Amino acid sequence: MHDLHGNTLGLKPSQRHALERTYRRRVAAEEVVSPELARHLAAVSRELGRQLGVLIDRKGDVQSVIVGDARRLQLPDVGRARAGSHRLRGLRLVHTHLDAEPLTRDDHTDLALLRLDLVAAIEVLPDGLPGRIHLGWLVPENPGGELWRGETAPSVHELGYDALAGALALEEEFARARTARRTGGRERALLVGVGGRGRTRADAEASLAELRELARSAGVEVVDAVLQHRREVDPRTLIGKGKLEEILLRSMQLMADLIVFDANLSPSQAIHVADATSLKILDRTQLILDIFAQRAQSADGKLQVELAQLRYLYPRLVGRDDSLSRLAGGIGGRGPGETKLEIDRRRVRDRITALERRVAALSKDRQLRRRRRGARGLPVLSIVGYTNAGKSTLLNALTDSAVVAADVLFATLDPSSRRLRFPRDREVIVTDTVGFIRDLPPELLAAFQATLEELSDADLLLHVVDAADPRRDEQIRAVEAILGDLDLAGKRRLLVLNQIDRLPPGEGAALAHQLDGVAVSAATRDGLPELLHRCDRILWADGRVPFADVAGGAPPPDPGPEAGWRAPGEPR
Repeated sequence: MHDLHGNTLGLKPSQRHALERTYRRRVAAEEVVSPELARHLAAVSRELGRQLGVLIDRKGDVQSVIVGDARRLQLPDVGRARAGSHRLRGLRLVHTHLDAEPLTRDDHTDLALLRLDLVAAIEVLPDGLPGRIHLGWLVPENPGGELWRGETAPSVHELGYDALAGALALEEEFARARTARRTGGRERALLVGVGGRGRTRADAEASLAELRELARSAGVEVVDAVLQHRREVDPRTLIGKGKLEEILLRSMQLMADLIVFDANLSPSQAIHVADATSLKILDRTQLILDIFAQRAQSADGKLQVELAQLRYLYPRLVGRDDSLSRLAGGIGGRGPGETKLEIDRRRVRDRITALERRVAALSKDRQLRRRRRGARGLPVLSIVGYTNAGKSTLLNALTDSAVVAADVLFATLDPSSRRLRFPRDREVIVTDTVGFIRDLPPELLAAFQATLEELSDADLLLHVVDAADPRRDEQIRAVEAILGDLDLAGKRRLLVLNQIDRLPPGEGAALAHQLDGVAVSAATRDGLPELLHRCDRILWADGRVPFADVAGGAPPPDPGPEAGWRAPGEPR
């Protein structure tokens, strides 16, 4: 005999037998439910004062019998979905409603979460007979934005919907929609932004737009973006149960593979959201870590990215029952030994310790290289700034290099250093560093401490800003805040307003005058002579950096920016 699922407490033996006999009933494959099964469910449901439901497969066999309470059902675990993201579960849910209500939000959530063929709700009349029946099924993306469709029939006898043909036709529609949208085998993501908590809607929308760029840089196809504005954050799901259910419906309709939150989920929030859906869940930090893992090319970069990922993962390796711990020994500590969770946590902790030692050794090696470089008496210019502001393009333009530069976030991860000769035969070292971003994950900041130590020895920081970005003021503040966290707030800086070629004529120069910076275009090399002239004045004015030319002797007079600038290899 098959088991009963759900709220079975308090059932009499006769009532249990009546419910168990439900497994013997069979309906035709094309029927949603037979009149005999509908009468049986309605009668027993009225007697118990509880909702009853059955899961029926496409052959017409009853696979599960579920007992709920007066308002809802708790569906059992129905196993893994059928192969293919466009496939439905092959099951339909038929259940009773005691208060003559239509399909509820819980019904729609079950429809999407379990990928059911359809959901049917039978109204139970006061005399225990079945009344109207309501149907609902998912639909692919459509111009009207509908998540599901349905119909209502006065009785089971007047229901003309073909359950089997409808499910097969629906799978074909999902398959066609997926074929039309699938590009290059990339994962499909639904983005979720969160407003409130002191953030205006405009700030939340700007942050969500940046998350979209992060997803694009990670190679993810964004299928939709949803913004939820709340006064207070939900401690369990961040966005609230109702909004999460709506997102689940939307993700099923768009055939999304993962949901990305524009916030850092706590370990408990990540667990609760993951329990509510079968999709992969990522937060902002995980997405940035994934981009760094893709971009890391050198052994040093890969080492630091792995350390950051493990530091993020460790507090999220949590168990549901601490009573299984057997690490202490002695009274109360004897038993089965370490659990699988404890073994995983110990291995991660040991790996973090080993990586921290290697990163510390890496820091010492970098310090030694910096001392050797400093012994040559060459000043150091370090390029810093918000990610995708054009730092690598500026380095290439100044030094005629071929450092990787692309219109994506965090295109450059490993630092690069090049020599640059100034107009008065002075040489400097120009260093490009990893880009910054708002709310830079602490795990990344700590792991890349050895790399960012390069900035502490810089004689001048070139703070590169995308002058054409409408959020440039916010980005400037974010970079300044990170420099403050690195104890570099007192370091000399020069603001470089890049990409003025994307601004109306004259606007770049006016902006540079207003912010006391230099307006340049690394792509067209406009403004680079003025940039070098300003650097020359800052570095060697008042003897801040000792002058040492090739011939040795007094410095020649300052030719000014009109003397021009030559790229390396360009004839004098």
